[in-house]
Amino acid sequence: MSDHFVRPDVQAFLDMMKANPRPPMSDELVAYMRSLPPGAIPSLDLPVGELAVIRDLTMPGPGGDIPLRLFDAKAERAPGPVVVYYHGGGFAAGSIDSHAAVCADITRAINLPVVSVEYRLAPENPWPAAPDDAEAAARWVAENGAALGIEPTALVLAGDSAGGNLAAVTAIALRDAPAALPVLFQFLIYPVTDSQTLHPSRRTFADGFFLSSNDMAYFDRAYASDVSHWRSSPARADLAELPPAMVVTAGLDPLRDEGREYARLLEAAGVPTKLLEADGTIHGFFNYRLHIPSARDDFSEALELANSMLLEAGGM
Repeated sequence: MSDHFVRPDVQAFLDMMKANPRPPMSDELVAYMRSLPPGAIPSLDLPVGELAVIRDLTMPGPGGDIPLRLFDAKAERAPGPVVVYYHGGGFAAGSIDSHAAVCADITRAINLPVVSVEYRLAPENPWPAAPDDAEAAARWVAENGAALGIEPTALVLAGDSAGGNLAAVTAIALRDAPAALPVLFQFLIYPVTDSQTLHPSRRTFADGFFLSSNDMAYFDRAYASDVSHWRSSPARADLAELPPAMVVTAGLDPLRDEGREYARLLEAAGVPTKLLEADGTIHGFFNYRLHIPSARDDFSEALELANSMLLEAGGM
């Protein structure tokens, strides 16, 4: 790791995790983690804090009811865009609970309601269950503002890691078959975009930077997707006429290079795109702000840039 710049607080976090290793990801570990009550696993992120609205509801999905959670910094608001958020976790882990602080701080930072989606997870529900649920949720939110207690005028599709993949895939799906509301913006946080290609960063940061090659191999096996299909690897799609996008990458992330490449492909397709790379930090830093204080500044910078792009898109 000495060949790469690592922030001091990131190094301290990596040292802490190395001193307290968890077992490698497996079906058994995933099942155990899901069996624990919320809060049983200590959070690495900041507290959710007080918010005007935090409300759970469900929607009908293609494989059964999909839980949703609405986060809103305002108890009442005028009509406007709504953020549909897809959590990360390798398509097999993560939840509305694990990403609650991120969603709460997004609504605080950009002053839009956020609907977090509890899509089906592998290995019980392999691909394409997750993109099916992600697309269904976006369409449902576009049509059911009254059930949410808001008046949405457009969608912002957002997510991190696996969720960034789902946001990108859903944006493509809704371009090809529009929802009841337009997609205004894509906010893609260290997304999985091309599982067919072994980009150099997947080798460079395969081990020692928290997201290990063994864990990534497990997630790939559990998800069992057709990596050549755009609903698994959105970089394989025609990207023309997609909504403006912001892509966030981390300098020490195995997914860094495919995030960079996806931003390049979007720009080449004529999509207004901005790439923000957080140097010297690791995959998942949005969720590690309690132990990586510099990630709080990265989070703020990313949301400020997203805000400015939303203004340019006419959504604020």
